Amino acid sequence: MAESITLDDLRRFTVARNFFQPTNLKSALHKMGFVQADPIRAPARAQDLILRHRVNNYTAGDLERRYASLDVEEDFFINYGYVSRTLYQLMHPRSNTLAARDRKRAQLLLDFVRERGSVHPREVDEYFAHGKVTNYWGGSSNATTHLMDAMHYRGLLRVLRREKGIRIYAVREQEALKLSAIERRARVDALVDTVVKIYAPLPASSLTYYVRRLRYAAPQWVKDFGDALARAKKRLRHVRAGVDWYFPVDEDPLGGLGSQEVVRLLAPFDPVVHDRARFELLWGWQYRFEAYTPIAKRKLGYYAMPLLWRDRVVGWANLAVKNGALECDIGYVGSRPGERAFARELEREMDRIRYFLGLG
Repeated sequence: MAESITLDDLRRFTVARNFFQPTNLKSALHKMGFVQADPIRAPARAQDLILRHRVNNYTAGDLERRYASLDVEEDFFINYGYVSRTLYQLMHPRSNTLAARDRKRAQLLLDFVRERGSVHPREVDEYFAHGKVTNYWGGSSNATTHLMDAMHYRGLLRVLRREKGIRIYAVREQEALKLSAIERRARVDALVDTVVKIYAPLPASSLTYYVRRLRYAAPQWVKDFGDALARAKKRLRHVRAGVDWYFPVDEDPLGGLGSQEVVRLLAPFDPVVHDRARFELLWGWQYRFEAYTPIAKRKLGYYAMPLLWRDRVVGWANLAVKNGALECDIGYVGSRPGERAFARELEREMDRIRYFLGLG
């Protein structure tokens, strides 16, 4: 039978477990396991906004600048982002089967990249001139870039670094791996445990959602995740607060964790915010990412960042840099917190953001 707990306890637990003592960039990445990436800058990319809370003296772009030395990979987990090498190895090798029309091209492309060591997509396109294809968004993109994306997903290529935001590729040499049924099951369970570690505590519906998303991380085992979900519900720690909640067995939601006297502005894809269903259960209001919502229909703003005060998300903020200065437009779910401590900590958060953006 599930233990009973209050939503207040779960809120404190969620905040405390997600905001560990800030450390260096490599350690933070490996502790998290996965950081979602997004290209929108408002005022910085999501991966940078996520890491600034967890890395000492982090500034926008540090992840891209230091990527080659961090023992991480760009790859798809439940979304696209940066994964630890350990997590990468759990997911691969994926099936490297390409459509018949692409196999010869892929081999020629691999030979080309292997010969040069690393390549820019433009260099590949100029050499092969494969023409255009329709991409997933309905637009037009270079056929070589599309093929390189597919080869990267299948583990044939890796991202060596980025230049002005563009992925520079190298060949990834890997051998086919034959796993026994026991080894495969262990890997699948480890992937489930990883996603729970990142996003816990998870209501039952969200646990199901995230486990289903793992079909993108390991499509070769898509048929195994139903049984893995059932095993996880028996293996994970389980409490009841209105609905059933799940989290790692070695964590204690009542472990003496107090509220942190800090204001934080969170990226829309921060682990605290990512699960919208959990967000509404914990904080009692609906947060929506509205960057792709028509302007007339937006309620919060283009890139509204949830405003966390102690263990409550009390509002949101839209940030912009204009003429070298940070501008901040804040909205509140109810009234603005009246404590002097809130005003002081909000200004400290603004100072941290200015440092992060290099604004002084």
